[in-house]
Amino acid sequence: MQGNPEIIALLNGLLAGELMARDQYFIHARMYENWGYRKLYERIWHEMEDETGHADWLIRRILFLEGTPQVVPSPAPKVGKDVPEMLRNDLAVEYAVVAELKQAIARCEALGDYVTREMLERMLDDTEEDHAHWLEKQLGLIERVGLANYLQAQLSEGSGGGASS
Repeated sequence: MQGNPEIIALLNGLLAGELMARDQYFIHARMYENWGYRKLYERIWHEMEDETGHADWLIRRILFLEGTPQVVPSPAPKVGKDVPEMLRNDLAVEYAVVAELKQAIARCEALGDYVTREMLERMLDDTEEDHAHWLEKQLGLIERVGLANYLQAQLSEGSGGGASS
């Protein structure tokens, strides 16, 4: 099915953002694991898998519309140096994705591509209700209980730091 070139371009722009988010979550997950924050590692690894799934949806839709997926992450990931910075960087990515998704949804509506719009609406729900909401909660917890208490809660039983094999 020959798709609208503007929609294919929008999808490729979203794809670049999803790939960047995936890479950022991947790096952050491994950092958490290395530091012994098993709970953060597990959650952020899950987020990385979600971003990979979003990228897959976008690639499949671009191919269906007879476009060529542009699989170049953009912009570069922003790797944090500590847990609060990592969480803030990840939240900034999610806010940017939300804004881009809303614009793309509106454009798909205007161009009459309702199937793509519905797919992007599902991605928006996942991004707003799961990813961004969880990150906001973590930053709020750090503010309320203090960083040391927050980090202690992120350790798994028997966690002595270092990466697991």
